[in-house]
Amino acid sequence: MILVSACLAGICCKYNGEDNGIPIIKELVRQGKAIPLCPEQLGGLPTPRLPAEIKGGNAHDVLQGKALVVRKDGVDVTENFIRGAKQILRFCQEMGIKRAVLKARSPSCGKGMVYDGTFTGKLQEGNGITAQLLMDNGVEVLTEEEILEDLLRSHKTSVTMPKIK
Repeated sequence: MILVSACLAGICCKYNGEDNGIPIIKELVRQGKAIPLCPEQLGGLPTPRLPAEIKGGNAHDVLQGKALVVRKDGVDVTENFIRGAKQILRFCQEMGIKRAVLKARSPSCGKGMVYDGTFTGKLQEGNGITAQLLMDNGVEVLTEEEILEDLLRSHKTSVTMPKIK
């Protein structure tokens, strides 16, 4: 069993009320091989909601109380992000889940690169709060982009790449 970001499974929990559905993730959920959860909703945030980004550091800093997660209007939502991340971790531990596929670049779920706190679309190295907490506790985290790249590399998919003109 794996954990997946709920938005990747087609659940409308993204900050703007939409989803980031990916057919292969939806199929894993449909087959009962993946469980979709949204750490931001579990942390008590509504959908839709204003976008939020990590400001003043990285996920490690946030978890140590040295940086914040703030909404675009400047409101501090750090506690919501930490609460949701802890609930996701607890769920993974209780269910024996050792692998998660999370949404790239998200302040909760991103791995490797996240938005930089300026709300300008710029990225910085780092992880989202949930991704960091999971990795710190032995859960393997992949993004949807890594999963799709692996599928294309291994030729285990019938996806045909479009021709570039």
